Amino acid sequence: MSNKALVVIDLQNDYFPNGKYPLWNTDKTLENILKAIEQAKGKDIPVIHVQHIANKNMGIAPFFNEGTAGADIHQEIVEAAPNAKIVIKEFADSFEKTNLEDILQSNQIDELLICGMMTQNCVTHTAISKAAEKYNVSVLFDCCTTVDQMIHNIALHALSTRVTLTEFDSI
Repeated sequence: MSNKALVVIDLQNDYFPNGKYPLWNTDKTLENILKAIEQAKGKDIPVIHVQHIANKNMGIAPFFNEGTAGADIHQEIVEAAPNAKIVIKEFADSFEKTNLEDILQSNQIDELLICGMMTQNCVTHTAISKAAEKYNVSVLFDCCTTVDQMIHNIALHALSTRVTLTEFDSI
């Protein structure tokens, strides 16, 4: 039996309407991720929030600046998994210079269920990270989004040769 973790990447306010960089299909993506979190909790699968914070030494970023409401994890996601560990990152790869690996190892995780924003960037870079190679990786394709449907579909197609693509209800 495998030990799974649900990794929820960058569900942050700047990607939603009224944020600094709103994405396509955020309402449905949020709804699906909330359902995935509930399913995970029902199966004792730990949820890990990943939060991107722009590196202030690189100057002001267009979004995700530390201390701004836009950088905060969406309130409904926090409420759905209030005890989830939070991994702070500054690169697209959620493993790069973070404590994600330590959290996974301490929980003896060997399977990752990845979802979040943006499909072609942080989701993809995390799913195919060198550090992820030791895990069985699935991307919950209906729990991801990006700038538009075309980019989302292109990214999923590119990922399909490297990871499993699955729906949230198959957790």
